[in-house]
Amino acid sequence: MIIDTLIEKIKKTENPTVVGLDPRVGLIPEFIKKECLEEYGKTPKAVAESFLRFNKAIIDATADLIPAVKPQVAMYEMLGVEGMKCFKETCEYASKKGLVVIGDIKRGDIASTAEAYSDAHIGMLDVEGEKFEMFHEDFITINPYLGIDSVEPYFANCKKYERGLFVLVKTSNPNSGQLQDLEVGGEKLYCKVGHLVEEWGENLMGKNGYSSVGAVVGATHPDQAKELRKIMPHTFFLVPGYGAQGGKAEDLAVCFDKDGLGAIVNSSRGIIAAYRNEKYSKFGEKEFDQAARQAVIDMKADLRRCI
Repeated sequence: MIIDTLIEKIKKTENPTVVGLDPRVGLIPEFIKKECLEEYGKTPKAVAESFLRFNKAIIDATADLIPAVKPQVAMYEMLGVEGMKCFKETCEYASKKGLVVIGDIKRGDIASTAEAYSDAHIGMLDVEGEKFEMFHEDFITINPYLGIDSVEPYFANCKKYERGLFVLVKTSNPNSGQLQDLEVGGEKLYCKVGHLVEEWGENLMGKNGYSSVGAVVGATHPDQAKELRKIMPHTFFLVPGYGAQGGKAEDLAVCFDKDGLGAIVNSSRGIIAAYRNEKYSKFGEKEFDQAARQAVIDMKADLRRCI
């Protein structure tokens, strides 16, 4: 099971950190942007190439320290075809470096549409008997708010190709409570979804006691995370919201089990844009990758202090 692979990598690195590869033009060092503009002109190709060079440098600098990366597909989709090529190449490169790849795609649809998303991201494209892996993702994020119809189409590929899901349950954004905190049948909606996710994962259990059907649970809601950990004892958490969004290591300790497992914590800007932080100013723009490496080391120490 892919969840066992993720857990083993967390154990090996002693680090439950996932680096969010969410590049934006404003985060790319000027020397990389200049090189790409000189080579490709003022084009989407130039931006996509700058993203790819940036991502590869971050991966090279941190791959020995972390178990996984999480590219957010929206940052690449905005560049059209060139951006999706960059997304694919980023996923492939991270995979070759031995990292688990979590595609942050947040898809939510039903029937043949969901099956197509599944085949594209965690399955195979079959062309007259020839099969192709399109994006090289190990896990993807999905939205369950269309019910089981929007989740079940992914299960076959999870089983066949040993892939996994992280299902949105209680997200880190400030207004998530508008829907997720509604009372439904005597309990909060996010609790209802939590029960369902725990149930959906029963047929994809790994040897470490966790399922390959995980949950997205934000670091900015520690009380709800504590509640969800009780509801979902066999569900691995993907925890966004640490750092830039305000989540602290002390807040997310409740996401972990007694062995320090059960969750992986995302940081995007706090790592990939660390070179712009005064704390890491000694590295400078040219050493943005080394600033990212130090940020990973610091985040690991911060998390280990509390779990």
